[in-house]
Amino acid sequence: MRKVTIARETKETKIALTFNPDGTGKVSVETGVPFFDHMLTGMAKHGGFDLTCRAKGDLGVDCHHTIEDVGIVIGDAVKQSIGDGRGIRRFAHAIIPMDESLSQVALDCGGRGYLVYTGTFGNKTLGNIPSDLFEHFFYSLCMHAGITAHITFSGRNDHHQCEAAFKAFGIALGNAMAKSGITKGIPSTKGTF
Repeated sequence: MRKVTIARETKETKIALTFNPDGTGKVSVETGVPFFDHMLTGMAKHGGFDLTCRAKGDLGVDCHHTIEDVGIVIGDAVKQSIGDGRGIRRFAHAIIPMDESLSQVALDCGGRGYLVYTGTFGNKTLGNIPSDLFEHFFYSLCMHAGITAHITFSGRNDHHQCEAAFKAFGIALGNAMAKSGITKGIPSTKGTF
């Protein structure tokens, strides 16, 4: 079982999270930021992994620390769940349309954190969240998980673009972490991540 439970507390946030890549898309998220909860729910549901997240942050300041720290904790949980990578697919991609919007995500869960994020939103905020914070969320997640991710999105409706990106990321992550059935070893020519 690759299920991971993590608790993280700082002066800015308190987060309790459970992540199970072998789940069925069972999700319960409460961060105090409703639009972010909606995005995380779509990511986990369509990725087919179980995610429970309770976060309390300094939302009186703004939502930056809460969203950043949830990214950090999800990343830490993904990294712990992957372990040495033995038997996982490692690479995956997804292309997801949402009405006029399209998102493409390609992932490598090989232990090296990197993010290429291509797309822009028309508005400065989405659901009261500064639009640049979504890139920062994915950056925090990828750096802590050791994932290389290329996220691209386009469209006219910001909600659709953002939701397509989260769903595509979830699907790609679920597929990359799935047991490959091809090899029981570590999927690397180096023999290690």
